[in-house]
Amino acid sequence: MRSMKSAMAAAAAGLALAIGAGSLGAAEQEAMTDNPFFAASPLPYQLPPFDRVDDAHYRPAFERGMAEQIAEIAAIAGASDPPTFENTIIPLEMSGRLLDRVASTFFSLASADTNDAINAIRNEMAPRLAAHTDRILLDGDLFARVEALYEQRTALDLDDESRRLVEEYYVDFVRAGARLSDAGKERMQAINARLAALSSRFTQNVLDEVNASAVVVDSREELAGLSEGRIAATVAAAAARDLEGQFVIPLLNTSGQPALDSLEDRGLRERITRTSLARNSRGGEYDNRGVITEMARLRAERAAMLGYPNHAAYILERQTARTVAAVNERLASLAPPAVANAEREAADLQAMAAAEGTDLELAAWDWSYYTEKVRAERYAFDASQLRPYFEMDNVLENGVFFAANRLYGLTFEARPELPVYHPDVRVWEVFDAGGAPLGLFLGDFYARPSKRGGAWMNAYVSQSHLLETAPVVANHLNVPKPPDGEPTLLTFDEVTTMFHEFGHALHGFFSDVRYPYFAGTSVPRDFVEYPSQVNEMWSTWPEVLRNYAVHHETGEPMPADLLDKVLATQQFNQGFATTEYLAASLLDQAWHQLTAEEVPDAAGVEAFEAAALEAAGVALDTVPPRYRSTYFSHIWSSGYSAGYYSYIWSEVLDADSVEWFKENGGLRRGNGDHFRSTLLSKGGSIEALDLFRAFRGADPDIRPLLVRRGLN
Repeated sequence: MRSMKSAMAAAAAGLALAIGAGSLGAAEQEAMTDNPFFAASPLPYQLPPFDRVDDAHYRPAFERGMAEQIAEIAAIAGASDPPTFENTIIPLEMSGRLLDRVASTFFSLASADTNDAINAIRNEMAPRLAAHTDRILLDGDLFARVEALYEQRTALDLDDESRRLVEEYYVDFVRAGARLSDAGKERMQAINARLAALSSRFTQNVLDEVNASAVVVDSREELAGLSEGRIAATVAAAAARDLEGQFVIPLLNTSGQPALDSLEDRGLRERITRTSLARNSRGGEYDNRGVITEMARLRAERAAMLGYPNHAAYILERQTARTVAAVNERLASLAPPAVANAEREAADLQAMAAAEGTDLELAAWDWSYYTEKVRAERYAFDASQLRPYFEMDNVLENGVFFAANRLYGLTFEARPELPVYHPDVRVWEVFDAGGAPLGLFLGDFYARPSKRGGAWMNAYVSQSHLLETAPVVANHLNVPKPPDGEPTLLTFDEVTTMFHEFGHALHGFFSDVRYPYFAGTSVPRDFVEYPSQVNEMWSTWPEVLRNYAVHHETGEPMPADLLDKVLATQQFNQGFATTEYLAASLLDQAWHQLTAEEVPDAAGVEAFEAAALEAAGVALDTVPPRYRSTYFSHIWSSGYSAGYYSYIWSEVLDADSVEWFKENGGLRRGNGDHFRSTLLSKGGSIEALDLFRAFRGADPDIRPLLVRRGLN
């Protein structure tokens, strides 16, 4: 029942919707007769027909999709025959196909290319899909059939994947509240509806604030230190806002901002940093403090209703970490060495400032600027020297695609004739070794005001033998788009991100499961980042790097000494990077290990955040959390609540796996085939750590991570 599972995730992220037919406008009534979602797409791999989709199509499609699924569920729940796997679980998996088609497209565009109409639909109607999901999961007759199959699952003639599917459905129903009283179910539905609405509001507030908070600069002199290309981008951003003659520095949805590494004007650096850190907490229509405190309180209440001490305990039960204690122990063990490294790095930066004759006291807005100076002195290069060698198309085709070919035998063919939702989006058909078609890959790499921050992968269509579908997978980045005619030159971090997100895409492409429930990246949250983090290793693998790191004008390869310096800096600034990440992870846990009574009110958000960071030992003024609470989209609107620790948890598996690849010859087809067959192809059909053990041949070892991050 992929669509129901997708709907559950969407509701948790605040992106769910549907409305009553009586509220359809004239355009939507007309869209009922020619709606591209009403039938499976005729395009290759069922790619959504973006050229035929109009905003007016969404409401009718959601309405009909929900009605169809409810009818399908009623037929299952009301059947007179005793429950069997074939008459209960299989129909559940196959229900909601129309709903799945419209949801996958709508939610993707709500993140990648939204507009006022989409925002209005999402914000107004978010509670409706949450209610739709509850109607299914709280159906007593349906649960009785699932429970009966669960209790006799060992006696049924089922293969391992089918038996696991029964078990997973049973747990989903129980965790949704299927065992609650009628009054409890009613309260659960109210909580879920309110959370969906709040999450949607949070998302919109963050996007609106990040656009409204772009820093406007009056003179070119203030931009001293930025490259000509980056200055040109600020001119283009100003023109897009009708601010001719001025310069605009857009903000990313992180605490730190890219311009801080180069701007010489300390006052401007401070203004950018303070603006970034204050987002969504300054009063006014975009203030998220009341939103997050109400969400935290409702999540805690819901967990208590289901028998858990807090929301974190509820979430972690289904992750590989399993318990709050395990996550707390891991984060607590990493924080002291990370902070110690950050303090040593801060001393180096302070010394650099003093050596230049500056008597400043190091502040958060100075960190990136002096980090680049220390890097240049220590390794005789700065990060800007790399950009001419990282032209985006070259990185993608001769780096990311090249590594996938060497490791897995994949080939890629551009399909420019296929429709896309924005002119910046491109499509490739992916072929397996031997030429068999595998799926479609969409690349959407440029930032724009209609796109949320960050980088992510999503699947428009997931692989399933039951549904006879193949993957349609998209990667999204937020690379600033240069002026027309200028090359897109990436930072080293953006290169790494491109490899990372394609690791998620590979997880989707290599899925080889029967049931859509388990397809692709449908794995625990603290396991899903692991394969993508492993794929980052190929960005600096010598054979791959030599193939893509060439000067965009001369075609000359990156000099060997510059490459050596890049590799030598892998542990550079890791104290800062680890501390800012851990601070955000610890904030996530602090919010979600509260009871409902312990959650502060909106006015107490800043004090709560400061106290939580102090208690965890990561309260450094020079190193703010990567995300502060009020714009922490991962945990309030993107499904990572109590789960932001997942990146470091997954990195333990990643670092250990990188050692395996090195021990076994690196970029070899045999290694790729082993990783694919034992792990990437299995999706969620097998317990996550069992997949790791099947690949690695041992339990995870934390030591490679400690060495990588300089924490040993």
